[in-house]
Amino acid sequence: MEIFGVINASPDSLADFSVATTPEAATAYATKLIAEGADHIDLGGQASHGNAAFVSPDEEWAILEGPLRAIAALGVRISVDTWQVETAKRAFDAGASVLNAADALQDAEMLEFAAERECDVVLPFMLGPDPRHLKHVEGDPVEVMVSWFEERLDVMKTYGIRDRCYLDPGTGFAPAHWEWADRAEYQRKIYSGLDQLRVFDLPIYVPVPWKQSPDRMELLDIALSHNIDYARAHYPAQVRERHNALNPDTP
Repeated sequence: MEIFGVINASPDSLADFSVATTPEAATAYATKLIAEGADHIDLGGQASHGNAAFVSPDEEWAILEGPLRAIAALGVRISVDTWQVETAKRAFDAGASVLNAADALQDAEMLEFAAERECDVVLPFMLGPDPRHLKHVEGDPVEVMVSWFEERLDVMKTYGIRDRCYLDPGTGFAPAHWEWADRAEYQRKIYSGLDQLRVFDLPIYVPVPWKQSPDRMELLDIALSHNIDYARAHYPAQVRERHNALNPDTP
């Protein structure tokens, strides 16, 4: 398993301990995450929770540019978390190499960008136009997720992107103001069914829980027990330790 350590340049991120808004803070925090076992860094400039402020591409780039250039100077692989194509273009020109496609590539311009750059793409399961405006899943969420990926990957294939996709179950997103009990049950079902995504023969990428309550640690262990290929994690050392304990025969 490879780990993308999380840095948020957006000041309204809920995980405020992961916020780094200056080049100096980003360098220090990226260095810390790598020392704790992160293989790569995931950087975002716009929070996706229901109360997050919308920022324009110019505003998003103003937030991202300093931290991104500083992290790139460390020589680490960077994924940029955005749903705005202008931001993605600027980020790749500045050193990002993986697109964490927060719009699930539902925009034609973003699809064309990913095809042109021939980059790896994190493709999240998402019912709705962007992370802040999602629909509730009706019925068996794993069945809906697998069907959704089947349709979206057909689109990815037409753009020559399919084989560079990492499949993200989308549990980092949810309809705004969803009660935690409902969200937890949904995540439990999704994580328990992760192996059904193996049918696509693509890497599985999971944004694992970062809050430290017992129920969230249970969800973390369910996800890691499937020996996922990539984790997006705020606490790399903890995630690595629990993954190794659950998958002792994995190199």
